[in-house]
Amino acid sequence: MSSFLGRLPLDRIALVLLALVCLVAAGLAWLADHPEHDPRVPLTLDQPEGWATGFKLAALRDDPRACIAFLERSAIVPDILPATGDGACRREDRQQLASVSALGFGLRPSTAQTTCAVDAAFARWLRHGIEPAARAHLGQGVARIEHMGTYNCRRIGGGEQGNWSEHATGNAIDIAGFVLEDGTRITLLDDWDEETGGKAAFLHAVRDAACGPFATVLSPDYNAAHANHLHLDQAQRTMGATACR
Repeated sequence: MSSFLGRLPLDRIALVLLALVCLVAAGLAWLADHPEHDPRVPLTLDQPEGWATGFKLAALRDDPRACIAFLERSAIVPDILPATGDGACRREDRQQLASVSALGFGLRPSTAQTTCAVDAAFARWLRHGIEPAARAHLGQGVARIEHMGTYNCRRIGGGEQGNWSEHATGNAIDIAGFVLEDGTRITLLDDWDEETGGKAAFLHAVRDAACGPFATVLSPDYNAAHANHLHLDQAQRTMGATACR
């Protein structure tokens, strides 16, 4: 760049620099109007998906303090619990799942202990995934979400060897079904392959939507072990990579 400018008269150099300044100013103004694309702007619950969203979500998985700040910006009060457990199942980051009730949904069973990262992802999934999908495919909202638990001190597959499951530290949750506002119950086991009525389309849509906020999404399409639930976790991966299957 310096050699290029050195070959130009001073007036042209001034014009080039002015053009660069204008370009940078225009870019900054555009980012100010589109914070979802700006990695410097903290993530909010209502912020739409953008170029920087994946980066921001990955940051919440890596930094519990940033995660708690996200919940507080979203008017979700985290109910932080003391650490518990030993070894690979030690849970330092532990809280009641607060996003579901804070956003007006029911949860069954009514309590679930997760990491902050799971709670934050759930908030984004509820706002940008579950509720829009229910309105689009079923014409009404979701009243309650049914889960199969969060914490289970075990290895992947339940054997004595292999990597520890994200459930071992409460960094995962298994979703079994949804209850609509009119009382209709939709389950992964019964409705994943339903051909009419919109239930399967809704389930596939919420699975796809979960692939943004969560690091791992495993569905009935993955294997028979997940025929009755969506496995959602916040495993830390290089460069914020995600696995959606």
